[in-house]
Amino acid sequence: MVWWFIGWIVIGGIAGWIASALMGTRQGCIMDVIVGIFGAFIGGALFNWLTGVGFTGFSIWGLFVAVVGAVIILAIVRALRGGTAA
Repeated sequence: MVWWFIGWIVIGGIAGWIASALMGTRQGCIMDVIVGIFGAFIGGALFNWLTGVGFTGFSIWGLFVAVVGAVIILAIVRALRGGTAA
């Protein structure tokens, strides 16, 4: 149970950080983790719908799915804020 939780934090932090770098935002470590974790859910649902394979956990594919989901979240936030993201 503890390793599962730590895995989500690690993959969320990495995915959030990559997405922030791709989107050109600065949001801090905690927000990177939060955006990355939610990105894993959003990306997982999207990829599961499109390909039948969603978020697979701590793997390259899982990281890719989480980053795509995090970028989607940051793009939505940017659009709602009128050009600035998180």
